[in-house]
Amino acid sequence: MYSNGAASGDDSSSSHRVVDFRSDTVSVPTPSMRKAIYEATVGDDVYGEDPTVKELERRSAELFGKEAALFVPTGTMGNLLAVMVHCCRRGSEAIVGDAAHVFLYEQGGAAQLAGVLLHTIKNKPDGTFCLKELPNMFRGFDVHEPITNLVLVENTHNMCGGKVLPLQWLEDLAQICKRNSAKVHMDGARVFNAAEYLGVPVSRVVRDVDSVCFCLSKGLACPVGSILLGTKDFIKQAHRLRKALGGGMRQVGFLAAAGICALDEIVPKLKDDHRRTRAVAEAIAALECPIFKVDLENLHTNILMVNIVSDRLKSDQFSARLAQVKQQELDDGLVDRAGNGISVKVSARDWSFSRIVVYTNITDEEVELAIRKIKYVIEEYQRELK
Repeated sequence: MYSNGAASGDDSSSSHRVVDFRSDTVSVPTPSMRKAIYEATVGDDVYGEDPTVKELERRSAELFGKEAALFVPTGTMGNLLAVMVHCCRRGSEAIVGDAAHVFLYEQGGAAQLAGVLLHTIKNKPDGTFCLKELPNMFRGFDVHEPITNLVLVENTHNMCGGKVLPLQWLEDLAQICKRNSAKVHMDGARVFNAAEYLGVPVSRVVRDVDSVCFCLSKGLACPVGSILLGTKDFIKQAHRLRKALGGGMRQVGFLAAAGICALDEIVPKLKDDHRRTRAVAEAIAALECPIFKVDLENLHTNILMVNIVSDRLKSDQFSARLAQVKQQELDDGLVDRAGNGISVKVSARDWSFSRIVVYTNITDEEVELAIRKIKYVIEEYQRELK
């Protein structure tokens, strides 16, 4: 990817090479995926007549070991549908980790649209939460209380740095929920990354949950879509509610074709995303800079948190500097083979860290370029902040 430096406000007016690590949501369809989209056989999915959608749903259910599947436009809708089905009475309650995407970044849809209260439990750094604390959080035994019908988990856990939930922990969680007549839903946006890390089929990762939603448009590089899975009855109810939320679409086979391609082409290559992410992490760790820290031991998948240990530097400043191409860099030879400066985009908000996410469109060459730029900037800050 190339960009014009002058247009983006950088110090250099030359074009530069952009390596975009902000999120795997910026991934784009591969050439074979584009061909599959073009050639897809389609029909009206609202009438249940799109054969490509049916095939994607069938294959997904088979892969996940669930009875049925449903194509939905987004993971946010998939998670909301799961809440609405499992908590079918307004005023119900769902327990969720306080660092979960459903709680932080889905606009409180459970309350806003479903009338379901989200009751938070503190996430540990590994994405889990305390199973000794959990049983005391179930409510509904008193007339004054909402009824707890659902527990939500996230795997891999985004805000915990792509951590993978332990299989034994999931099994223990499911047993606690069963004893308390509650269901378990997994926000599995990147659950294939979890399966790759654990070296087990994805069906094993989701064995102990009642429903799961995975994303096609993140690390699997599809343009649109997620898949919600569960029992036939669960999916029947979700299908009806999907229509109410505006998720009933027509010739969805064009999108489903990309999903089928992703299962065949992208899923087997997720290990390369993990390898490239670790290469970036190891390069940062090797600098032994006291300002920038990475946790190599607990790096699981394609998400890397670069912790910033300084009151004088914020993550958005670090992000802005990585994106810049300064004349001094060009003079120092920080360029690609064509002589273009290097711009690296990473995620930063009001966080004490910057987030790097690697996905299938990122090549080994781009990782090498990004490492050079990141090392250059870290060394620059180390001199300035001494």
